[in-house]
Amino acid sequence: MNFNILKELFAGFIRTRGIGRHFRRLALLDSFAGTGVSREVPPSLSQTLIAAAKSDPDALLKQLDSHPHGLSEAQAEVARERFGLNEVEQEKPLPWWLHLWHCYKTPFDLLLTLLALISYLTEDLKATIVIGSMVVLSVMIRFWQESKSNRAADKLKAMVSNTATVIRHDLAEDAMEEARHYFDVQLHPKDPAKTEIPMKELVPGDLVVLCAGDMIPGDCRVLAAKDLFVSQAAMTGESLPVEKFVRQKDTDTANPLELENILFMGTNVVSGSATAVVVSTGNRTYFGALAQRVTATDRAPTQFQSGVNKVAWLLIRFMFVMTPLVLFINGFTKGDWTEACLFAMSIAVGLTPEMLPMIVTSTLAKGAVILSRQKVIVKRLDAIQNFGAMDVLCTDKTGTLTQDKIFLAHHTDVWGQESDDVLESAYLNSYYQTGLKNLLDVAVLEHVDVHKELNPVVNFRKVDEIPFDFQRRRMSVVVAEHDEHHLLICKGAVEEVLSVCSQVRHGDAIEALTPELLARVRAVTAELNEDGLRVVAVASKEQPPTRETYGVADEAGLTLIGYVAFLDPPKESTEPALKALAAHGVAVKVLTGDNELVTAKICRQVGLDADTVLLGSHVERMSDVELARAVEAHGIFAKLTPAHKERIVRILKANGHVVGFMGDGINDAPALRTADIGISVDTAVDIAKEAADIILLEKSLMVLEEGVIEGRKTFANMLKYIKMTASSNFGNVFSVLVASAFIPFLPMLPMHLLVQNLLYDFSQIAIPFDNVDEELVKDPQRWNPGDIGRFMLFFGPVSSVFDITTYLVMWYVFGASTAEHQTLFQSGWFIEGLMTQTLVVHMIRTQKIPFIESMPGLPLLMATCLIMAIGIFIPMGPFAHYFKLQALPLAYFPILAAILAGYMVLTQGMKRYYTRRFGWQ
Repeated sequence: MNFNILKELFAGFIRTRGIGRHFRRLALLDSFAGTGVSREVPPSLSQTLIAAAKSDPDALLKQLDSHPHGLSEAQAEVARERFGLNEVEQEKPLPWWLHLWHCYKTPFDLLLTLLALISYLTEDLKATIVIGSMVVLSVMIRFWQESKSNRAADKLKAMVSNTATVIRHDLAEDAMEEARHYFDVQLHPKDPAKTEIPMKELVPGDLVVLCAGDMIPGDCRVLAAKDLFVSQAAMTGESLPVEKFVRQKDTDTANPLELENILFMGTNVVSGSATAVVVSTGNRTYFGALAQRVTATDRAPTQFQSGVNKVAWLLIRFMFVMTPLVLFINGFTKGDWTEACLFAMSIAVGLTPEMLPMIVTSTLAKGAVILSRQKVIVKRLDAIQNFGAMDVLCTDKTGTLTQDKIFLAHHTDVWGQESDDVLESAYLNSYYQTGLKNLLDVAVLEHVDVHKELNPVVNFRKVDEIPFDFQRRRMSVVVAEHDEHHLLICKGAVEEVLSVCSQVRHGDAIEALTPELLARVRAVTAELNEDGLRVVAVASKEQPPTRETYGVADEAGLTLIGYVAFLDPPKESTEPALKALAAHGVAVKVLTGDNELVTAKICRQVGLDADTVLLGSHVERMSDVELARAVEAHGIFAKLTPAHKERIVRILKANGHVVGFMGDGINDAPALRTADIGISVDTAVDIAKEAADIILLEKSLMVLEEGVIEGRKTFANMLKYIKMTASSNFGNVFSVLVASAFIPFLPMLPMHLLVQNLLYDFSQIAIPFDNVDEELVKDPQRWNPGDIGRFMLFFGPVSSVFDITTYLVMWYVFGASTAEHQTLFQSGWFIEGLMTQTLVVHMIRTQKIPFIESMPGLPLLMATCLIMAIGIFIPMGPFAHYFKLQALPLAYFPILAAILAGYMVLTQGMKRYYTRRFGWQ
């Protein structure tokens, strides 16, 4: 059994429930991988669940102070005060001091702290203060930014609704009054009423109503069930759904996970319906108890995180190689090993990318906030990078390409003639089904005139239900009309309903379903499909009123009575959105369970190539090698099962694509988990929202296209800092090595290097707010850490050329060639080095000509101008002696301007050469 898959399967649930900011779910699921799962929870909890499973329902309700009609609001409030909210303890945010520690314990800050300690022990107080300031700046900015990001994320997650349907008996009176007014019917005064409440407000004793797609909100005991199948894969590793019943058959079961009438928090309903009583919530659930026993572990790094770590360790390894070189060269050539040691430590500080964690965090957080303004909620910050890298978007058809509103266009008999009988049968089916009501059911139920004519509350009684599932693709209800006979009404996909029909109704006559009639039926439905209508077949069968329980086997020998045809027109925004996505390098592939004719019609209307549609039956027969070729050649896939969708996404990933999947149904959950970036909507079923990385508050591809662009901007700004840091650090060290080898004194004191690095770091804070060139967001962006090393080798030496030019100017033009004039030499290089380091921000932020073809963001421009002004003020101002610098002659500045102009020209030339050869990203 592959428990790594289970980790990802359960990821969505724990992300949204917030079980620790440091990703405890891996350790939690590793505990599931053992054979004795029940040993991970207290014996008392296991005994409680086993006792609940064996209890008589009435006795259990009495024990929980509940009632067959549910709790009243007052009772629920009392229980909530006693048991607390339905949240696990680890959902509490980290205390500020622990959060501060996590912000501090990066390799860079720990290394800087060590260097500051060494400086203090060697009585270099100024170096200690400067290095300490760098640590404080890095840690506090990251702490502040993450705290701000977490607060924003909490507000955003609150916008994503996760609710449970509970029964409240004190709401029945309001429901009765509304029913009397609207439908002119009478209800019994004690009829219970259903209401939606946030999951966290659930309490033991609450009666919850469950249907397909629902998350189980707490540990529950089943009181009533109809073909209830629950996915417990995240808990037990069972790949197939498990059927749950009202009674526990094996009374000797000792393992709670094997109980047949207990539902566990965090699992989900695949099909069927049920009413259950909540036995335990929050920390007292099986999941909550397991979570408390697991120590916090860091989340497995994503591809992007791994890339950032590789760059960081590349620079650290570079530091460990170059720092000893600087130490030995200066020690042997200058003879002062103490000064050489301090200088080498300063080089180590300069090479440490201490701002990298803060820049990454603040850039991602800024991206998440901007996306939230565009109705895109980011549940996981690292998903933003995948958003920008996405080059294939797989999406469902209904509600994405088409409008969320489904219209009932026709209700016809078998021959295509309008028929009220068909509409009435379809209405009864939709009215009495307790499963997940889709948009088709809603469209049928909007015919209030049919409700008034049928008056189902008075004239009909529901006997039983055969719920929908994705294998049969149909569902049935059995109703009794005045208890005279039972009528089984089935509706579903045309082919699936035809497979259980043996007759057709022609007017008042019943005819056998011959091959000739079958061909005519298919011709009628095909004609409707070609008009862009989605056709649902309706069939029925009369049964004697001799039994109250029906099953799938009863869906046989039905009589086809007609069809209901629905119009789901394309959104006006779909076609321009698809063109915009294509212009940004994102190919859209449609993966739908609908039939190929309707799908092709809609796709043609929105500008997609619909000449060839790959069907699920073809996908089923293909090997992975064949499918790998097919997914590249086709853009539309129809009549797919959930397994087909998941397999197509997996194959696309194996082909080297970064795949996004957008879905909102139960059948989309496997593909959402498999995709690089799962995208759902706020109106999706719970399990789809839990599996998603990003949630849209508006189900629109136009919103998605805006999110893709913002994701690419965010990634581009992060890459800027990494490129700048790598190339600048390499160039500085190369310059220091040259100077150390040929100059009889230190080219710059340790304090100079530290102050220069501190100022440079401060200028980088504004990078997340920089503008991004349109070219950088036009195509998907991939993270390739190997390119950073090459970029460093090409651009680092460019600054070294002008550092060496500055050495020569200070040595020969201004006579700073002896130890007595070293302060003048160091002042000249201090300013030039800081200027080139600051200019590199503007030179490398774009492949265009800076300030002419591409303007930086105002915050970045102001930050760099401020740092350049401070850099000139330090040696030229009254505090120069404190920093062991001196004022430079005015003749220095025209030469400095020429050096900086030459640096910009050469860097621009190198950019063009590098771009032609390797590309800019």
